[in-house]
Amino acid sequence: MRLGDATWREVADASRPERTVDGVKSPIVLIPVGSTEQHGPHLPLATDTLIAEELAGRAIHQTDGLMVGPTISVSASGEHAGFAGTLSIGLEVMTMVVVELVRSADWAAGVVLVNGHGGNHRAITEAVATLTKEGRHALAWWPKWPQRNDGGPNDLHAARIETSLMLAIDPGLVRFELAEAGPDTTIDELRARGVRAVSPSGVLGDPNGASGGEGDRFISTFVDDLVHEIEKWRPIDPTPRR
Repeated sequence: MRLGDATWREVADASRPERTVDGVKSPIVLIPVGSTEQHGPHLPLATDTLIAEELAGRAIHQTDGLMVGPTISVSASGEHAGFAGTLSIGLEVMTMVVVELVRSADWAAGVVLVNGHGGNHRAITEAVATLTKEGRHALAWWPKWPQRNDGGPNDLHAARIETSLMLAIDPGLVRFELAEAGPDTTIDELRARGVRAVSPSGVLGDPNGASGGEGDRFISTFVDDLVHEIEKWRPIDPTPRR
């Protein structure tokens, strides 16, 4: 179920204590967290958002008691300043957006932040720490990006992995003929200088070799990990009802 398609009474019915089965509460709301930022000359500004939505949308079919909530599509993208189309609300505001959003979902068993944008890491980590101290159930999840061991450039942004993912999700949005390789760099350098100073094209890594088949394999791996992490974390009622 998608939260926006339901009525409040349907959500309230799904949240009733007597719906608890074997101590497992529901519903758990998955919030896709993306961005609106440059992804090189060949990928759309909504790349992170589309990836997060795809992963959340597939996860709800692999286990019970999940629903997909509204997407956060503008987040902390300050490192991409200087590229046309990029929008950002900054780290501090992003942190508070997540905190207030999860606070408002006390009717749910918990909230999982399905994050497709690495630039949100600090904001979401701080938000979840605050929420946990308040006794609320929130889980932050990121895809575990495969590491290259062939000596090639780090696949940090708009390179082979994201290009493969988008070729699997919506190939019509990929302008592969415009793809170009970007420089190798580090996260620390990006934070210090910003992407524009490091890569005029906005690409960090090499899109060469990307394919939809590879993207499908990445998606399956990421969704399996997401569901596994949800099941490990899923809030349990100490007095299960039948």
